[in-house]
Amino acid sequence: MDYWSRSVDELIDAMKSNGLRRGYIVTDPGTHQVRASHPVFDSVAKAIAADTRDYRRHEGSFFEIGPESDHLLSAHVHWTKRGQAAGGVRYWLYDTVEGFVRDGLRLSRGMGQKNALAGLWWGGGKGVVARRKGRNHTDPSVRRAVYRDYGRFMTSLRGCYITAEDAGTTPDDMAVLFSMTRHTTCIPESLGGSGNPSILTATGVVVAMEAALDHLGKGTLEGKTVVMQGLGNVASYMVGDLLSRKVKRIVGAEIDEAMLDRVKKKYPNAPLEARLVGREDTSIFSEPGDVFAPNAVGAVLNPATIPMIRTAIVCGAANNQLADPQRDAKALHQRNVLYVPDFLANRMGIVNAANEQYGMFDGDPTIYAHLDKSTPWGIYKRAMEIFARAKTSGRTPAEEASDLADELSQELHPIWGHRGQQIIHHLVKSGWERREALT
Repeated sequence: MDYWSRSVDELIDAMKSNGLRRGYIVTDPGTHQVRASHPVFDSVAKAIAADTRDYRRHEGSFFEIGPESDHLLSAHVHWTKRGQAAGGVRYWLYDTVEGFVRDGLRLSRGMGQKNALAGLWWGGGKGVVARRKGRNHTDPSVRRAVYRDYGRFMTSLRGCYITAEDAGTTPDDMAVLFSMTRHTTCIPESLGGSGNPSILTATGVVVAMEAALDHLGKGTLEGKTVVMQGLGNVASYMVGDLLSRKVKRIVGAEIDEAMLDRVKKKYPNAPLEARLVGREDTSIFSEPGDVFAPNAVGAVLNPATIPMIRTAIVCGAANNQLADPQRDAKALHQRNVLYVPDFLANRMGIVNAANEQYGMFDGDPTIYAHLDKSTPWGIYKRAMEIFARAKTSGRTPAEEASDLADELSQELHPIWGHRGQQIIHHLVKSGWERREALT
């Protein structure tokens, strides 16, 4: 049966009926052929192999039904020449297996590009957990079960992928996850980790906005209007950063009423217009301003929304903002809208957390160097480099950033080059998928 277009629950049922708890889809490093661990995953492997948008010879995707939570867990590894795969775990609702898997593939590649442009010795990875319909994902007992399972899952993968916090995952969830595995970053400060990375992520996006304005000769953020889709965790800190830079006005749209209320209470006297909108409402894209910031989910920049944009710059905190990277980057370019690639602008979460094992202290210069205007691999300088390359080549900034990131991703870690691929080879050879099968 073709499970690519089926629901995640149907794939879970198929795994169970075949006595499976685990499965994988890997790319053979020699032949580049995509192969699955079991026939149940054949249709998914075939769809991945035929895809030209989100699949880029990913080294592996691993799946497991959580024994405690009964949720489908996944981990996706892009390239690990620069180091083991690193990226957060997303806890989200998906209508189909395609949506579930595509998110992992796209996000893991984006993390690899983000790490490479940031000069971090890490590869690209992402975790995705599919919420089960009809279950309360806010119930503490449900969440504990999910993240205990995910911690065990990480331990079983032996460090080819190092997880962290992402959309749908909270610091409390990370504490539960950390209790089950050492293969994680974004550990709460109370447990010796770097904690919530949202504040630094927000500042990094604002620095990228400043670079874009500078490139266009539009000065600083002072007196500008910033339009924001999403006023969640990272975006709420962005509001504070923008206000400190004396923006004239912020207009934001948010689908979560509680989140909206928190932002309003946090900035009661600010020039902030915060609107509650429905999930399908795209009216915020038509709001005039200087910078448009997509801060919610991915794939929001597409043929339906791009013609609506009324700002000169698009720069936000969301991952994978372009529904189709090549098509939609060109559409923005043709409208003379300067797009700052998300994997360039929103790097600070992984920068803050990636090297926790080497210790931490306030004001760490290796972290804050990414936010100044002089560090060659910092957000500002890297953005200006990519804008200059695009101006010379006539290509889009997204194309130039992607090519540079892929080039840097091929650099071998000076000590542990391609260790992630070695671990994946061991997992496959040792029969990882056969262990603890359902009975």
